[in-house]
Amino acid sequence: MPVDPMLQPLVAGFAVEAQEVIQKVTMDLLELEREGLENDALAKIYIRLGRHLHTLKGSAASLGLQDLGDIAHRLEDALAPLKAHTQKMPRPVVDVLLHGLDLFMLRAQAHADGRGDYLPDPAAALAQLVAAAPPPEESAVLPGGGFAQATSAEPAEPAAVASAPSAAASAPASPLGEAAAGLEPSGESADAGWRVSANQVTSLMREVERLREVRLRVEERSRELERVSTLLAKQGLLAETAEARTLLSGTGRSLRTDGEETSDVVDALEEGLKAITTRPTRTILDPLQRMVRDLSRQLGKEARLSVVGAEVSLDRRLLEKLQGALVHILRNAVDHGLEMPAEREKAGKHHEGALTLRVEQQGNLLYLEASDDGRGIDLQQVRKAAEKRGLVTAEEAARLNDNQVRDLIFSAGFSTRSDVTDTSGRGVGLDAVRATVESLQGRIEVASTRGQGTRFVLTLPVDLGSSPVLMVRALEQFVGLPMLAVESTQLARADLLRLGKRRAHMEHQGQLLPVVDLGARLGLRASSPPAEGQPLLIVQSGGKRVALGVDAVVGDRDLVIRPLPSEVRDVAAWQGAATLSRGELLLILRPDWVVSDSEKVTVSAVSRRALVVDDSLTARALHRAMLEAGGFQVHLAASGARALERLQADTYDVVICDLDMEEMDGIELIARLRERKDTRTLPVILVSAHDTVVARERGLASGADGFLSKRECAAGRLLAEVLDVMSRRGSRA
Repeated sequence: MPVDPMLQPLVAGFAVEAQEVIQKVTMDLLELEREGLENDALAKIYIRLGRHLHTLKGSAASLGLQDLGDIAHRLEDALAPLKAHTQKMPRPVVDVLLHGLDLFMLRAQAHADGRGDYLPDPAAALAQLVAAAPPPEESAVLPGGGFAQATSAEPAEPAAVASAPSAAASAPASPLGEAAAGLEPSGESADAGWRVSANQVTSLMREVERLREVRLRVEERSRELERVSTLLAKQGLLAETAEARTLLSGTGRSLRTDGEETSDVVDALEEGLKAITTRPTRTILDPLQRMVRDLSRQLGKEARLSVVGAEVSLDRRLLEKLQGALVHILRNAVDHGLEMPAEREKAGKHHEGALTLRVEQQGNLLYLEASDDGRGIDLQQVRKAAEKRGLVTAEEAARLNDNQVRDLIFSAGFSTRSDVTDTSGRGVGLDAVRATVESLQGRIEVASTRGQGTRFVLTLPVDLGSSPVLMVRALEQFVGLPMLAVESTQLARADLLRLGKRRAHMEHQGQLLPVVDLGARLGLRASSPPAEGQPLLIVQSGGKRVALGVDAVVGDRDLVIRPLPSEVRDVAAWQGAATLSRGELLLILRPDWVVSDSEKVTVSAVSRRALVVDDSLTARALHRAMLEAGGFQVHLAASGARALERLQADTYDVVICDLDMEEMDGIELIARLRERKDTRTLPVILVSAHDTVVARERGLASGADGFLSKRECAAGRLLAEVLDVMSRRGSRA
């Protein structure tokens, strides 16, 4: 029966609302078939299910959608006999109800699209649904499975929840109640609104960010006025400057008020744009519960998916692109990772496999972690499969370390299956996941322990809006940390510190946390225990915590964090950069790098050491990344004077030095090195932003062994030049 054209806008709204309700019903059904629920919890879920199904039936009937009303009624009939029982719902019954929900959503979407007239008669599907549902007198859970007849039931139409609009969960509810009462819905019609492109929204967000930068500059101008007023007072000309100081003071107060109002406007604009452009990650994570449940049933396994951080809101476009990647990872975990129930129990594990999805945002970085407690990755099997599929030769496979072998699972065409099944064997999966993540400027890493499980970590940049950042100082360098990663700040106390031979620890809330010196972690100085009263930040990431020692805590800022240029994007320490009120660049640290074990970060079996001298933090980070990739252990110095201090305490195989630095430039530093006996033959390479013949000749004439422009360094020439200079210097020695 066709829908009344007058009600068509309401039908579209009903389809959106129905998907949201069906998702809630699905989550309740998955919970009901779990073990260990208390009787009170079971009763509440059954009551909630009944209400949701009744809502679907009543709303469909009010819009004249008789076929949907009949389906909801049949689902109520299947559920009704079970309400009096305080036991988990048998899985065959869950199958029947889930198939019925699929049928309901498929037809609801067709009605919303105006295709209701072309739908097949639901009588056949309803007949199967009725046949699959247990009669009331057999509703008790019988020994041996009284609902066995339900397992073979299939609806006449395919499941369609996954194909329904993904924006449903975040859309507003339709005014069905008013329509049912015969009243016109209040406000505008359901299809009122504006159609805006993603580029337009992004452009508007950029303008909001510019406004935030203007607000920061207004605050800086206010502080400058205060300093001017203070200077005038110090001149002793109180009478002569009284009028000027009064005027300056009033202007300063007005600027502060304007700055506060501007801040409120910016915050409101930003929150409004985020509400339009983002949605909770649960909109893509909750449907994965059903997928895991159905796939594990299909494979004869048992699995439960837990989600942490589903309330984090992200760009809608990013979520849509990530959904397919997460489906691949979870299907792979169920198919390849989890063992059969009997095998798990034999290994001392719970018969139900545990899958976990964790979502965490720190600054402009999003961390998505998918883990399982299955059998882990069999490295030997991966080697054999890669050889069989021609991805590597036997000789190449033998030379690969464990991390490189694990990385083979992301190769195109890789699969450990020798036969093709519905879920795997075609060699399409994790390579597509990596391609998706890299297209989003992110990266994916895998860690696995044989017999204990596997963990995938996706790290992705997010660029909507500002983030709270804590600004700190190590020596003369200012850096930022995402506030979400900083649990607390306190001063070092001798009674809380535990000093060992190689590392200091601090007692914090009953735990001993390793103390990390930020200056040493950045390669600016040798590591030393914190001094009494030194600021310590409790930094956490990925379940790890450290006490980070800094020289000063400058304060918190609300900043827009931008990704680094492509040349330095892979530097492990930095997640991005922000612009301060005066245009200064503030590099933002990656919390996971801060909490990682610094002893494990350095390259093992390092025999070559390099000292990088540059007053630009970005340049030092770029040079360090390139040299560490070549097997060097790298130390950093922000000035020529600091470099001389490092050379007195350590020995190096090569020095890379900026030509133009304040106080002591590269030429003067080379002259100092050539005067000393222990550094007279030390290879030195000068780097300059000026790529001219004059600058090159001047640098080489000063005694440098090599000269590179910073453009050549960014193009990847640094490592080759360093090795060439060391080779030439060694042949002359």
